[in-house]
Amino acid sequence: MAIELSSVVSRLQMVSTSDHASVVSMNLFVALLCACIVIGHLLEENRWVNESITALLIGVCTGVVILLSSRGKSSHLLVFSEDLFFIYLLPPIIFNAGFQVKKKQFFVNFSTIVLFGAVGTLISCAIISLGVTQFFKRMDIGSLDIGDYLAIGAIFAATDSVCTLQVLNQDETPLLYSLVFGEGVVNDATSVVLFNAIQSFDLNHIDPRIALHFLGNFFYLFLTSTMLGAITGLVSAYIIKKLYFGRHSTDREVALMILMAYLSYMLAELFYLSGILTVFFCGIVMSHYTWHNVTESSRITTKHSFATLSFVAEIFIFLYVGMDALDIEKWRFASNSPGTSVAVSSILLALIMAGRAAFVFPLSFLINLVKKSPNEKISFRQQVIIWWAGLMRGAVSMALAYNQFTRAGHTQLRANAIMITSTITVVLFSTVVFGLMTKPLIRFLLPHTKHTTSMVLSDSSTPKSVNVPLLGEGQDSEADLVNTTVPRPGSIRALLATPTHTVHRYWRKFDDAFMRPVFGGRGFVPYVPGSPTERSFLQGQ
Repeated sequence: MAIELSSVVSRLQMVSTSDHASVVSMNLFVALLCACIVIGHLLEENRWVNESITALLIGVCTGVVILLSSRGKSSHLLVFSEDLFFIYLLPPIIFNAGFQVKKKQFFVNFSTIVLFGAVGTLISCAIISLGVTQFFKRMDIGSLDIGDYLAIGAIFAATDSVCTLQVLNQDETPLLYSLVFGEGVVNDATSVVLFNAIQSFDLNHIDPRIALHFLGNFFYLFLTSTMLGAITGLVSAYIIKKLYFGRHSTDREVALMILMAYLSYMLAELFYLSGILTVFFCGIVMSHYTWHNVTESSRITTKHSFATLSFVAEIFIFLYVGMDALDIEKWRFASNSPGTSVAVSSILLALIMAGRAAFVFPLSFLINLVKKSPNEKISFRQQVIIWWAGLMRGAVSMALAYNQFTRAGHTQLRANAIMITSTITVVLFSTVVFGLMTKPLIRFLLPHTKHTTSMVLSDSSTPKSVNVPLLGEGQDSEADLVNTTVPRPGSIRALLATPTHTVHRYWRKFDDAFMRPVFGGRGFVPYVPGSPTERSFLQGQ
């Protein structure tokens, strides 16, 4: 009995020690997040550094300190997990991007975005796979089969849409932001679908049916994921419009929007669809309908809540990637041949640049042949920026590489260890170097962008930037809802009244006649007792 009691006490002490270590780790990590925010604010006006690069560098420096303190045993506070990234960190980032995106600019360029994101990803994947097959077979890196080579193509064809949010400005460069970020969302979904297809297909017996199966699977996932996101957004709009949660509590409106957005992502994962596409289009639909159905205070709260969650998730990702880059367990098995690791990383970077150039410039040429108006064509300078801004690789590549080259913890196979360390090197180099050079490149190639495009493509149906005062008088948010409160530029009003694109014109008619009467939207202002809407209504009588 005494022996059993002592064993129970010892186990409780071990659990207590483990819990305390976790609490210490979380405290340090949260403190680092605060440091990233403060330092990022101090570097706000810096033309070279952005917040993602700041967090990445702070993570690397912290990893060095932890590595020295632990005498080479570990460099991170938390263990990297695909579930942590895909289930908890990525959804708020993608949802907020869809919620804040300029919808008119996005859908005008939708065919270009899908062409770059889907066809371009396949071209890039094919070039990278063929390149690594030719080069790696001549190098002594270990045993890799055809599935590994194809997986490498899918891993490094995945762009970093998170970092794109940091290096491109939606107001200064709306066309570039729309094309690069929209492509990034479709690219991430295509890369994940392609990666899963490579893992599920029998690559030892390749025939044309596999290609047809993949194409059918991709279009099925794209359409069903988009429809699921749109349906979830419409359901949230209908519920809030009918029940008027705000008459009792704005907290319920905000909570319902957040939970419905997250539910769309989890439903997509449950049914093996693309959660990235689902939550992105859910954000677009919610910004078009649901956001206009809530009370004034909820509009301001939701904009800042979604942006804050996205911001913290972005900082978290880059901070951890920086810390995880120096994990000694990964590098120990590749340290015997540092020259080989450097050569592999260099080859991968060269193939990434070649693979992206192989579709950006040819597809842009084909798109310009179709476009009739010179203003709609993609200039060569814009093509260079699109090519450069999409070279960054990030957490999606890291997560897919972990999935392919690690089975239980850190692999001890030399080839797998080299691929993991090479992925880390490519992510660090591309994020820091390419990210640092993006803003100066835009200023050099497009010096007058900020003054010529910031007012041309505003979208009155999209929630404005979260730069509006959080505790202001609320006029900025209300201006988006009632066109009579703030005068609109004549050219924008004419553009919205007589859309130049036939599809957009028919969609406006359908939206005004059927969708908005059912689901609400711009022009629908819920009547809440005691709200500014009621006061303005009474004053007008």
